[in-house]
Amino acid sequence: MDALHAIVLALVQGLTEFLPVSSSAHLILLPRLLGWTDQGLAFDVAVHIGTLTAVIAYFRHDVMNLFSAWIQSCVSWQLDANARLAWLVVLGTIPVAVAGLLLHDFIENNLRSPVVIAVATIGFGLILGLADLRGRKIRTETSLRVTDVLWIGLAQALALIPGTSRSGITMTAALALGLTRSAAARFSFLLSVPVILMAGGYESLQLLQQAEPVAWGSIVLGTVVAGVSAYLSIHFFMQLIEKVGMLPFVIYRLLLGVLLLLLFV
Repeated sequence: MDALHAIVLALVQGLTEFLPVSSSAHLILLPRLLGWTDQGLAFDVAVHIGTLTAVIAYFRHDVMNLFSAWIQSCVSWQLDANARLAWLVVLGTIPVAVAGLLLHDFIENNLRSPVVIAVATIGFGLILGLADLRGRKIRTETSLRVTDVLWIGLAQALALIPGTSRSGITMTAALALGLTRSAAARFSFLLSVPVILMAGGYESLQLLQQAEPVAWGSIVLGTVVAGVSAYLSIHFFMQLIEKVGMLPFVIYRLLLGVLLLLLFV
């Protein structure tokens, strides 16, 4: 993998990981469109490290407070607001973890086609737009109940379908439950931390079982580019989301989905 290849893929991963437009769809389709070979497991692990570092760095105070409160709650068996939110993040992660373990091979073998990606991009984009339009937008993430988080967690499991967008589907569910746009985005990003950890850990285990040579220059470059671009993506998204809403992302998803159908059907 040359430097340009690494920069483009890492940039796409970083910019789209936390936007409601599906990073996996872009990473599956971009090599096909440009005729590039698969980037390999080592590079996938690298960009996950970059995006994980970005979200933890951006929400470092929240992450530290939640993690500290969670540890304390495990010892004292008492819940304050931060400990409660931390346990809700754990709860919201369980459905996608279970679904990933049970359905990973089926999804890899049957759902990574351009048509599936196009349909998911369009369909879940329309649902995102509807949730943004009809949601009450009055609640914060601290008001979430266990049942709310179970719904968000079940929605997150749908993100295993390429083209869905993990951030998009969790924000859709949160908006439908009445959260403000910024609260929906913040909870979605907090949910991403254990999910990216699990995905990166799974890929790392696979990598250790292979004798795949590692191009360390591309790995380091990909990690840095993915991390910086992801951080900037989160920053500007959080700054602008209450003003611009989800409509630009819905329009982008519709255009992308139609383009994919025209190219591959």
